Amino acid sequence: MKRYVSIDIGGTAIKYGVLSGDGELVCRSEMRTESYRGGASILSKAVGIVERYRETGAVDGICISTAGMVDTEKGEIFHSAPLIPGYAGTRFKETMENRFNVPCEVENDVNCAGLAESVSGASKGSMSSLMLTVGTGIGGCAIIDGKVFHGFSNSACEVGYMHMAGSDFQTLGAASILSRKVAEWKNEPNGNWNGRRIFKEAKKGDGLCVRAIDEMTDVLGLGIANICYVLNPEVVVLGGGIMTQEEYLRERVENSVEKYLIPSIASRTRIAFAKHKNNAGMLGAFYHFMQRQGNEIC
Repeated sequence: MKRYVSIDIGGTAIKYGVLSGDGELVCRSEMRTESYRGGASILSKAVGIVERYRETGAVDGICISTAGMVDTEKGEIFHSAPLIPGYAGTRFKETMENRFNVPCEVENDVNCAGLAESVSGASKGSMSSLMLTVGTGIGGCAIIDGKVFHGFSNSACEVGYMHMAGSDFQTLGAASILSRKVAEWKNEPNGNWNGRRIFKEAKKGDGLCVRAIDEMTDVLGLGIANICYVLNPEVVVLGGGIMTQEEYLRERVENSVEKYLIPSIASRTRIAFAKHKNNAGMLGAFYHFMQRQGNEIC
């Protein structure tokens, strides 16, 4: 059986595991990213993961999903938020291939999530899809004919930076805005509130919690509509921890999108919620690897 090590590097945790040649996740684990230690530390952790798996058997490829803007040809980071100091310039592909003598491919984490949903998840079978991950910020990915649309300089669909109402999409519409708003409105410390508690209280009828969620979904609807006017995707897939609240959010998001999209487009744009959740990055990194290596995705 062929074995591929897949590593999903996020700001908080590194998820990793082994996949078989047909994309089955054989084993899975995770560790803290410790992003404050910087890019060199993360690269060292990734190398250590591959070394440990190689001790138990041959490794046929290394698949990496990571935060930051990725040059997929070089397999390195060319831009990163301050959350990970010194991450720009981290050369995953060169380092891994020189050390282990097997191919390595690297892709942005949101692009990996979008590819995973397109191949075997919520947007499977669609010709074009838009993936949004809503968390501390908002990430975007466009999939066209089964492949990630990277744009001219590998920075397509950085939708979180879209200018909106004197601010930007992710500042106004990300999940992180919920706790800040509710804490401010209730005159309490930010630490008293998180997304889980806000949804719990909203379901009980807490007016301020309901209002914060409604304001967030209104911004999401506007942002999604603006992107749809440009890309015209068949499916919009929503991911990120907050989107596990599908039952509460679906109708709100759909109504907001319909509010800002003309009917002829809204009626032909499907809203879906991500299926792969915490495994999306690892799966997408594997699919990206297979595409880059010219192998058929099973």
